[in-house]
Amino acid sequence: MTEERSQLHPSPASSAQATTVNNDQDRLSLPTPARCTYGALGGFATGLFLGVSHGSQTSGLRFRAENAHRLPTTQKGWYLYHKSKNYNAMLGGLKDGLKLGPKLSLWAGSVFALEAAVDNIRGPRDKDFVSTTVATLTVAGAWSLWNRLPLTTAARTAKLGLYSGLAFGLLQDLAGLARGRRLACLAIPLQTPEEENEGPEEPRKLRVRKTFGSKLGQKLRQIYLSVRRGKLMEIMIGLAVSSYEPA
Repeated sequence: MTEERSQLHPSPASSAQATTVNNDQDRLSLPTPARCTYGALGGFATGLFLGVSHGSQTSGLRFRAENAHRLPTTQKGWYLYHKSKNYNAMLGGLKDGLKLGPKLSLWAGSVFALEAAVDNIRGPRDKDFVSTTVATLTVAGAWSLWNRLPLTTAARTAKLGLYSGLAFGLLQDLAGLARGRRLACLAIPLQTPEEENEGPEEPRKLRVRKTFGSKLGQKLRQIYLSVRRGKLMEIMIGLAVSSYEPA
């Protein structure tokens, strides 16, 4: 009876532990709705800041150009002139910020939503920088089509999306690897041959599935094992010598 009751009504500690494990397997230890919300808020804040700074500067210059033919001649006139200029700059910056903020909020939220969609398509165990790069490239292409950018500008936008997706995705992967999350992009098992032969009584560590080619995977594994054994200089010299060998 007690076992059935415990199965029907799990304890709060077990449910909290399961929630912690699930959060550790998520990107940035946050569920998908929270990541999309925070990303949209970050995009809105960025757009508001950029819009206010650009709009205030543009409105100030416009006010100076419109009133260049009637500059004041008294001290009171100059005071009212600068007061009006600052008011126009503040109002113009606020308008541009409120226009640009929702736009960047929508685009930033779509990046995180597309990233989660690609993760679901690839599988729950394949959360790595590839999904982030696909999401940023897709949003960069949609941005170029929406604004009807020329081909050269669209190519530069796609390159920026590629670099930003790689950087942000790799940062997420490093944070997940530090928490012990599986990374499909690595070809390095997190166990040395000595640890694999230690026996079943030793706690088994996390392994990462191999997805790279055999030669690249072997070199990365040699570098990883050399770092753990303190022989990094030897493997660096060996790789440098092998790179000058004729094909």
